[in-house]
Amino acid sequence: MYQIYFDREKKQIEVAEGTTILEAQRLAGLRPDAPCGGAGTCGKCQVMVKGQILRACQTKIQEDLHVGTAGTLSLEKAVVLTEGFSRPVAFWPGVSVHSIEFEKTVPGDKRSDWERMLETLEKTRVKDARHFLPDPKLASTLYERIKKGGSWYVVHTDHEILDIRDHKRDYCFVAFDIGTTTLAGYLLDAANGKVLAVESRMNPQVQFGADVIMRADYALACKTKALTECIRRELDDMIGGLAEYAKRERTDILQICAVGNTCMHHLFLGISPASLVHAPYTPALSQSLTLSAENYGLTIHPKGQLLILPNIAGYVGADTSACLLAVRPDQKEEIMLLLDIGTNGEMVLGNRDRLLTCSTAAGPALEGAKIECGMRGTEGAVDHVSFQNGSWHYTTIGDQPAVGLCGSGLLDLTAQLLKNGFLDKSGNLNSGQKDPKRFLLVPPELAGNKKGVYLTQKDIREIQLAKAAIAAGIRILMKKLFITEEDIACLYIAGAFGNYMNPVSAGTIGLFPISLVERILPIGNAAGEGAKIALLNANEWRLADRLAESVEFVELAILPEFQDCFVDELEFPGEEVAG
Repeated sequence: MYQIYFDREKKQIEVAEGTTILEAQRLAGLRPDAPCGGAGTCGKCQVMVKGQILRACQTKIQEDLHVGTAGTLSLEKAVVLTEGFSRPVAFWPGVSVHSIEFEKTVPGDKRSDWERMLETLEKTRVKDARHFLPDPKLASTLYERIKKGGSWYVVHTDHEILDIRDHKRDYCFVAFDIGTTTLAGYLLDAANGKVLAVESRMNPQVQFGADVIMRADYALACKTKALTECIRRELDDMIGGLAEYAKRERTDILQICAVGNTCMHHLFLGISPASLVHAPYTPALSQSLTLSAENYGLTIHPKGQLLILPNIAGYVGADTSACLLAVRPDQKEEIMLLLDIGTNGEMVLGNRDRLLTCSTAAGPALEGAKIECGMRGTEGAVDHVSFQNGSWHYTTIGDQPAVGLCGSGLLDLTAQLLKNGFLDKSGNLNSGQKDPKRFLLVPPELAGNKKGVYLTQKDIREIQLAKAAIAAGIRILMKKLFITEEDIACLYIAGAFGNYMNPVSAGTIGLFPISLVERILPIGNAAGEGAKIALLNANEWRLADRLAESVEFVELAILPEFQDCFVDELEFPGEEVAG
């Protein structure tokens, strides 16, 4: 056993010989950024040991060590999108609070205290209250309540009583969007639906891999426990932060609604993702769920509920169901395309007559992973690039010295290289610099690192693979609906990447048809908005299952034409976009 001391974090841990530094970081409760999941291919987990820069995932511990992590990514400073498009809904939550007066017991009445309470509730407030599930713990309190007399407040759902109080409390709800990369949480007032607090963080599971496949593989090799426990701890900690900010108690929270892609859904619930990574790639569980929050590590009201929206398919999850609740394409006459660009590229195309959905393995390249100078959207990330009058210009998040390229900056730089002749349609880079296969945007002396910020030929290939997957998915769905791009009235772009990217750059590289650039409507974190809607209106919550069932899933992997379409989309468009 050896002692490992992490200098910047001032943490010490004892680990067995042969443990990698990356594993030691995880065991110490740190949050190393490891997009490749520890495979040694991304080079993002570098640490300083004895004056040497080493890859934490490839360095095994053979002695006591001091480890410097000052050069690693600070996940706490990441920019996380929490705002999103939503539509107004009637406030009709699935939890109600009603005032009743208990009837005194009279001789000869054989009804139990519980039965008489339910009948009183049914007579005065709630239809079919007599069918509520019995609760021995609450029933044991009824004698003293009846003896005391007066009014009492009964907190209930359609099926059960959650609480009985002698005074009215300020109850609330929490909505969570569990993204592959980021987490967003919202505290809502249960009396009127008002947002009381918002909190966002990086998903701590990034230490096990940047995308869902890497995390699923890790879960199968090392069990799901580590991934499940870390996400539950993080969400529970966020609940505490939300409640503290709004000056509410955890026990005031009655319901939580959580959404995420199918893999995030499975890992949060502790379900093995084996069915997702083996053909035919189906979910272990799809339908919506009402669970005990306490059983999933979330500390709220003792009888607080955890609502999970339905998955649609193996790689089209509850987050897409939430987006459908937010946008309701099933009510629209015009055809719309909903595109959520992240580590997975989920999309929905159609209108009230027919809706199709698919998922493309876009990979994490557009979020900075697999890119040599790629990084997440944190301070120092180049987020926008332009080329004017023969000079390159860029901006960074936080106006800090440039240390890498995040997704929007990567998109801009690629588009500008293409438009200005440094990159041809097939993706061949000729930078005109000392190394023609490497374009240096920020020299080392001006950067916030020692190597500068640049784009390589290999990076271009990764971008081509990502954009081709998304573009091919769109083409296939259009073919299935027998429409062209001209028939699409609106392109909804969901997610952080879609919100911060320059749509002209996206159209220039062919991420989606160029003609759709002027029809784009960014809708931000629509998944989080859908989760809120499910809490605000019980009918919308029930509608989610019907919506998920009505959408037709297209499995691209089994379509012979998909591969041909994918290969065609690898090339960049020849046509340029003005703007």
